[in-house]
Amino acid sequence: MPPVDDRSTTSFRPADAAPLARLTDISRLFGSFAALRHLSFDFQPGKCYVLLGENGAGKSTLLRILAGLLPPSYGAIHLFGTLTPAEACGRIGYMSHAPMLYDELTGMENLRYFAALYPPHQALAPEVALRQVGLDPALPRTVGKYSQGMRQRASLARVLMAQPELLLLDEPFSNMDVTSAHQMVALLAGLRTAERTIVLTTHQRELALPIADHLLTLREGSLDSVIDGGAARA
Repeated sequence: MPPVDDRSTTSFRPADAAPLARLTDISRLFGSFAALRHLSFDFQPGKCYVLLGENGAGKSTLLRILAGLLPPSYGAIHLFGTLTPAEACGRIGYMSHAPMLYDELTGMENLRYFAALYPPHQALAPEVALRQVGLDPALPRTVGKYSQGMRQRASLARVLMAQPELLLLDEPFSNMDVTSAHQMVALLAGLRTAERTIVLTTHQRELALPIADHLLTLREGSLDSVIDGGAARA
């Protein structure tokens, strides 16, 4: 293995057993650039983890590795015990920075299209997913005419149709006004359950703080600190 850096592996492992996701000495290289460096961490079920850090710190790369969209260059990742991300993909929901919706279709038309990609009776009904995020399934407006907050909620509804146990959100508050951002925070608080873990990236620490069980700060691809959300709010 080529050297990623000369620091020893940084590990922040909680004492809890049976993590939902376990990262062991993960590194991700793009050519000679190390986006992630020797990262080890356990994500526990039913918690909300907020990933913080400057642009280029490795937040989105980590999310894509958890989602199975990007393999680590070195190290191992196991989900739900012994599964690889590819084997666990049906239990993961990933909302990227882009909404991944068709602007010329309504929200309901978008979700009907994506629902058809799931096996029969496996996905949450499109109208249920839209109501879950506070959108009217009968709204005739096309997604291209949605506000940014509505687009983000429609994108979240698309992801929720899979009823994921691991929900991964890349900058869910991006380009939102203050009111819409706080509505999204309240929505995410309601989506967290004992069976669902949420991992999200953001630059807006104070906005995400109310729902954070743990705040993870990445710095130049390394896990720099892990702070308990309750302690941070105190």
